[in-house]
Amino acid sequence: MKVDPYLHAVLVLKGADKDITEENLKAVLNAIGVTPDEAKVKVIVEAVKDVNWEEALQAPVMAAAPAGPAPAPAEAPKEEKKEEKKEEKSEEQAAAGLAGLFG
Repeated sequence: MKVDPYLHAVLVLKGADKDITEENLKAVLNAIGVTPDEAKVKVIVEAVKDVNWEEALQAPVMAAAPAGPAPAPAEAPKEEKKEEKKEEKSEEQAAAGLAGLFG
C-alpha cells in the first residue's frame, strides 16, 4: 500500500505546530526527497485550510481499520444454492409440462 507523501508532510507540519503553507509543504517534501508538484501542493494546502485538527486527530485510529479479518458471510452461499435449485426445478417443471402437452 503506497502512502501519499503530501498527506504525511501535512501531518509533519501539524505535529511540529507549523503553518501549512505552500512554502512549508514544499520544504518538507524536498527534505524527504520528493519533488513537489506545484498544482498538488496548492490543492493540498487549500483542502486542509479549514480542517478542524482537534476533531480530526482525536478520531480513534482503530476505527479506520478492522481489528481482524471480517468473517465470511455464511448465509450467502446457502441462498445462492437455494436459488440455483429453484431455477433447476422450474426448468424441470417447465420441461415436464411441455412434454405433457405433446404426449
